[in-house]
Amino acid sequence: MSQINVNFNNLNQFISDSDFANLQEKINLAHNDLHSKTGRGNDYLGWLDLPQNFPVDLMQRITEATERYRKLYDTFVVIGIGGSYLGAKAIIESLSTPFGEPKSEVIFAGHTLSSHYHSSLLEYLKTKNPAVVVISKSGTTTEPAIAFRLLKDFLRTNFPNDYKQRIMAITDSSKGTLRNFADMEGYTTFSIPDDVGGRFSVLTPVGLVPIALAGFEIAQLVEGAASLSVDTETDLEKNQIYKYAAARYLLHEQGKSMEILSYFEPRLSFFAEWWKQLFGESEGKENKGLFPASACFTTDLHSLGQYIQEGKRNFFETFLTVAEQPHSLKLKKEQFNTDKLNYLEGKSLDFVNQKAFEGTAEAHLEGNVPNLEIRLSHIDEFTLGQLIYFYEKAVAIGGYLLEVNPFDQPGVELYKKNMFRLLGKPS
Repeated sequence: MSQINVNFNNLNQFISDSDFANLQEKINLAHNDLHSKTGRGNDYLGWLDLPQNFPVDLMQRITEATERYRKLYDTFVVIGIGGSYLGAKAIIESLSTPFGEPKSEVIFAGHTLSSHYHSSLLEYLKTKNPAVVVISKSGTTTEPAIAFRLLKDFLRTNFPNDYKQRIMAITDSSKGTLRNFADMEGYTTFSIPDDVGGRFSVLTPVGLVPIALAGFEIAQLVEGAASLSVDTETDLEKNQIYKYAAARYLLHEQGKSMEILSYFEPRLSFFAEWWKQLFGESEGKENKGLFPASACFTTDLHSLGQYIQEGKRNFFETFLTVAEQPHSLKLKKEQFNTDKLNYLEGKSLDFVNQKAFEGTAEAHLEGNVPNLEIRLSHIDEFTLGQLIYFYEKAVAIGGYLLEVNPFDQPGVELYKKNMFRLLGKPS
């Protein structure tokens, strides 16, 4: 059963039933290209059937290795950039409490070149009993390679007797610098599937190992994704994923150039970062695609709210909401009512937050901003697994509707080429 419900009502004045109906044939073609694996980028469709066919022995090996590491060490530094860390961080932060660490401390490195960040990290680790998980297909991507060099030297200096046992590598199954080095040094290793690209890799060892190290139920995450992956319905009135993809495409064709993912639950902040990479790298090609932006409400209503309400009308909004929260905090009556809030007596903070969402959606619609709502029943591993698969499949269909390859990212190579030239890297 899906824990996700999509409400398209606030699109009615922008997209008609006939608009959706007229797109059905194109949706059918995109679906067939995807599931027959004949469309563009079909070498990278391993994510499509992975959840329902996830190897039992791999799940067991991840579980056993991460349980062993959690007994031996208290802090895990996960080295990666882009898809090699965003998915794991998104899930860990979504499942963690705002104040305090998850069940085990997981820190991320290799996603920045800031000397301040890495110096502070190395200083912090002096008081810990750390292990390192390095994630890279090749082992030569600049940011994680630099971080790994720094952290490997730290481990070798501070834990000379067992530093190799403290390193886990998630990399290519047979080739590449990191694979060769890991085999030579004897690291614990897991393989990145050849047919799964980085931004789709959260349900592979790339994401599952860090999430398991944090103490969360990775089997439930995969099971949630599997529950949606078995649905091959193409009718837009029966398939919420395809209708979301269709709505985005129709709004793009109307001239909208940006989608704002707005959410009222701060622990979803890094999920929004994962979503931005997924859609930005998948659709932003050939001068096409929607620019993915995000906003945390009600916080950002006091910074971006004015622009969203009355600024340039070149975007639409998707609200990501949560129906049930794990805590209920009710407001009490104050004797003198100096803050004028006694009218909220007995109401929960979640009720207030819900009305803030409803009021915001109404206001933005009045401001001529198309918006829709993706509502989660609650936040747990199963539901987040469904949400991951929801977005992965939506962006795949969306890319095919735009007639781009949603599984490559040729544009990210140019900055690297220029950086290497400016650094004087030998050719």
